[in-house]
Amino acid sequence: MKFLADMGVAQRVVQWLRENSYDAVHLREENLQRLPNGMIFEKAYAEQRILLTFDLDFDEIVALSGGRLISVILFRLHNTRTPHVIERLKKVLNNTAQALHQGAIVVVEDSRHRIRHFPLGS
Repeated sequence: MKFLADMGVAQRVVQWLRENSYDAVHLREENLQRLPNGMIFEKAYAEQRILLTFDLDFDEIVALSGGRLISVILFRLHNTRTPHVIERLKKVLNNTAQALHQGAIVVVEDSRHRIRHFPLGS
């Protein structure tokens, strides 16, 4: 799996992904920290990357994507400390790999996660 981390995601999360053999990049590494949300979505789509974000706007962008399949892991955590984010991400990746390959929004909360498959509402 390939990942693109939005600015709200700590670079240590990307480091953890790489240490676990995932292909992951952070917007900051590519000097794209000011890239608008729509362009971040386009980049993730063009590079076939799963977008990691805390930004609730991406849910709407995906809904308006015109049917293009992209996966987003949307963190909605009260505890946003990096070790907790990594722990939640580890559990989500173990349980949602197939959905992420098929195109889905995975909403990650402190004690659970929800999967919204494409097309949305299915």
